[in-house]
Amino acid sequence: MDENLAKIRHERSVRDFPNLKLEDDEYVEFAFSRAKICLIMIIVGTALGLGVILLGFLLVLLGQESIDEMGKHYLFIILFALLAAAIVIGIVATMIYRGNRLIITNKRVIQLVMTSPTAHSMNIIELKKIEDASYKREGILQALFNYGTFRLSTVGDETTYTFKYSDITTEELKEVSKLISKKQNRNQK
Repeated sequence: MDENLAKIRHERSVRDFPNLKLEDDEYVEFAFSRAKICLIMIIVGTALGLGVILLGFLLVLLGQESIDEMGKHYLFIILFALLAAAIVIGIVATMIYRGNRLIITNKRVIQLVMTSPTAHSMNIIELKKIEDASYKREGILQALFNYGTFRLSTVGDETTYTFKYSDITTEELKEVSKLISKKQNRNQK
């Protein structure tokens, strides 16, 4: 690749991914996130939860005369707490969704995994150590919503890195495989 183009791609990668510590001649080739269906499920789940809580508000407002004013106030407090909890859960789930990324540079693979706002990890694999890249889609839901599991297997210690709920296309998988092969061929010479 042209040295000037590589430098431009490096600068853009540093700007677009400020949290990554990229080497001077390293740039991002691919950046994958979880499948969009995961985000849609978060939004739908949060909306359903909010809908049920708002229905509860409506029922309390139209409530029976058997509930006195003090009881209605307690129910409103409980419903407001549930409303706040549903909103917080939706925000946290969205943060976790956005915190899961698989970034492939011209030198390595960086997997960012977030399971909660306080629990996250980063796996870094050199491209030259990757033996196999594969994509697996199982079941009706995965076929219907076009997502699956992307796997990278390493040479030597035979570690397998997985990126679940990924919507990597066949063309992207081919390009990733070419990039891995190119890196391996360069290192064998």
